Amino acid sequence: MIVGTGKIKFRLFHINSLKEKRKIVKSIVHRIKNKFNISIAETDLNDSHDWAQIGFAIIGNDSRLVNSKLDKVINMADDLGLAMIADTHIEIIHL
Repeated sequence: MIVGTGKIKFRLFHINSLKEKRKIVKSIVHRIKNKFNISIAETDLNDSHDWAQIGFAIIGNDSRLVNSKLDKVINMADDLGLAMIADTHIEIIHL
């Protein structure tokens, strides 16, 4: 079994409240979850207006396929254009 995990840290601009931030983050999470059917959630920086972080996980039996899907998730998050990606981290675990 192959487990792929990823984190994306976003920089948000012109956000005046946590309500505005959560609207953007929920939109990103919802769109990615619907497209890839993966586990995904906001994982850190919950009280910051300017920063957000989401984490996600993918399980499969082919490391190349899991790695490809992780890359596609990051690319989609960038293509949405709702926030600027400041940092990404992926890890593939063989169990």
